Amino acid sequence: MNRRASLKLAAAAGMAASSSSILAQEKPRPLRILILGGTGFTGPYQVRYALSRGHKITLFNRGRRPQDWPAEVEELTGDRDKGDLKSLEGREWDVCIDNPAGLPSWVRDAGKVLAGKVKHYVFISTVSVYRDSSKPGRDESTPLENYEGPDAMAETRQTLGANMALYGPLKAESEREAEKQFPGITTIIRPGLIVGPGDETDRFTYWPVRIAKGGEILAPPADDPVQVIDARDLAEWTIRMVEQRTLGVFNACGPEKELGMGKMLEEIRSGVKPEAKLVHVTTEFLQKQKVMPWGDLPCWVPGQGDSAGFSRTSNERAVKAGLTFRPVATTAADALAWFNNQPAERKSKFRAGLTEEREAEVLKAWGERK
Repeated sequence: MNRRASLKLAAAAGMAASSSSILAQEKPRPLRILILGGTGFTGPYQVRYALSRGHKITLFNRGRRPQDWPAEVEELTGDRDKGDLKSLEGREWDVCIDNPAGLPSWVRDAGKVLAGKVKHYVFISTVSVYRDSSKPGRDESTPLENYEGPDAMAETRQTLGANMALYGPLKAESEREAEKQFPGITTIIRPGLIVGPGDETDRFTYWPVRIAKGGEILAPPADDPVQVIDARDLAEWTIRMVEQRTLGVFNACGPEKELGMGKMLEEIRSGVKPEAKLVHVTTEFLQKQKVMPWGDLPCWVPGQGDSAGFSRTSNERAVKAGLTFRPVATTAADALAWFNNQPAERKSKFRAGLTEEREAEVLKAWGERK
């Protein structure tokens, strides 16, 4: 063939390959997916997205949060805290997504039943597994926490609930157990703060709800970094990772590039109530007023000192693996709409952030500080 003909053939082959790739992306091979949990925060988004892409879904949980699904979903019951996984015995799936496991014993027990019965195991972990939060740019190779109690396998849902300082170390031990039980077929996803409609913690929702009320709003330093990921972005990317059978460890933090608290709150304001006035104060002032990071002013931790790297976790590997992000304004508007549709009793009991009275006190002190 002459050069022109060969170039045309190569171009045609490239277009065909590209079209084939797009088609495969739109219509992935149907998978049998087992989701442990599936009815909490991110689980329902995983289920609905997977169903929309033609996959067959089986859920395993305690059966305490019934859901309405847009298509057929098999639901199995059991209690992992009691080691009850009998309903999984004698079954096989292409992949298992383990959403709620924060205890090494849960991963061990899943391995006893599912090892050799699944081709891919996805463990949803957390960036809280990292030992050091002081250095910006920590990536998946950063050293992990070590559990220092008597027996990690003896910890239960109750003991973890009573001592949340164990959360990171036990998640790290669970990751190690996952690699032990499912060697060579494991994906570990470490999300940052998961936000959006359906979040019962109110850790992000505090801001769109508060901004929607208008007036002067107490805000942390504008330049301090913040990382959040919409539960829908996390859930949908997890399913795409399953479809591609992508193995390895990934930090699922958003957005793609570093975001300051000031920029995040401005984006929330643009999606909720543009006329609200943000009053950014200093970390030193907040410390004197005993306003606590994360709890009193959700999403925020100081961008200096021991927490300088907490909201500067590298997401480069996840982005290269296809993680995408909705605009913060979209997440905020959707979270606010979800919250406004909750029962009056639920809306009256906010689970994060300052009360109106306490915020007014601190704003007054800021105005009188000179």
